[in-house]
Amino acid sequence: MRKILQFLFLIMSPVLFAQLPQSLLKPAKRVTTFDEYDGSIFKSLKYKDASVIDEKSGTFDTKLRYNAYNDALEHKKGSELFELVKNPTAHARIDGDYYYYCNFKTQRGLKRPGYYVLVELNEQYRIYKKYNVKITKPDKRGSASGTATPGKVQIKTKYYLEERGVIMELPMNKKKVLAALGDKEEELKTYMKKEKIKVRKEEDLIRLVSRYNALKNMDGNPSRSLLSTRSRRN
Repeated sequence: MRKILQFLFLIMSPVLFAQLPQSLLKPAKRVTTFDEYDGSIFKSLKYKDASVIDEKSGTFDTKLRYNAYNDALEHKKGSELFELVKNPTAHARIDGDYYYYCNFKTQRGLKRPGYYVLVELNEQYRIYKKYNVKITKPDKRGSASGTATPGKVQIKTKYYLEERGVIMELPMNKKKVLAALGDKEEELKTYMKKEKIKVRKEEDLIRLVSRYNALKNMDGNPSRSLLSTRSRRN
């Protein structure tokens, strides 16, 4: 799957391994709010080797890091900080993650734009993951021992099933994911038990959705929409 994503990433535009043009960047401000917190708002503190593909101008080698708090791909030139312009026609690969800026909507029509990482590509559907920040504010009053508790920042991952621009969250919980795919709940429950599926594992979650797709295809319904079961959470 990773090789397929890499191939698609490279063939989408002419290859022009050169310096990232200024037209794809805009000035950014450094976030200092969480400097004293445990954890980080960045997927990686270091700027990693990356490729940016712009469908209009080509592919460029650079260094980037993902800021989950600002949902931004950051780039540094000397002492100046920039971020990649948020545009559906400009994508990036960082450390094996393929970032796409997408203007998705939920099943209820709520807009959910942002950077999504493509993890599974299918003719009918795609599976993305999105990095989010969970922030726990510091407790200045401290614990029972009188020691103050520092603030905490955690990067959390959520998975989404996408079909024609509409997304549905795939919960990382057996009971909830079966409810989300409720029209095939009994069949999937049997499959999960037989195959020892653990939905917190990315590869197992992909297998579960693949099985769901196969079951929908067996119905003989021409539309076979995987998002026909509406999630109350969206």
